[in-house]
Amino acid sequence: MGFSIALLVFSLLMMLLVLMHKGKGGGLSDMFGGGMQSSVGGSSVAERNLDRITVVVGLLWFACIVVLGLLMKANN
Repeated sequence: MGFSIALLVFSLLMMLLVLMHKGKGGGLSDMFGGGMQSSVGGSSVAERNLDRITVVVGLLWFACIVVLGLLMKANN
């Protein structure tokens, strides 16, 4: 039960963190006219921290999925 709740929390956090990122271009948004903005300079400290947080939350999300899969396999 605990890992299911953790997976739900990490999933919601991942959605929020991914939506907070700025578009880097070259994706589907460019195809439909979303890439009209010009990028100014490199990434800021806040964006690098957001990248790191997103990677950590993604790894925790993946770990929850693996643990839940192992628990389900063990119960069968």
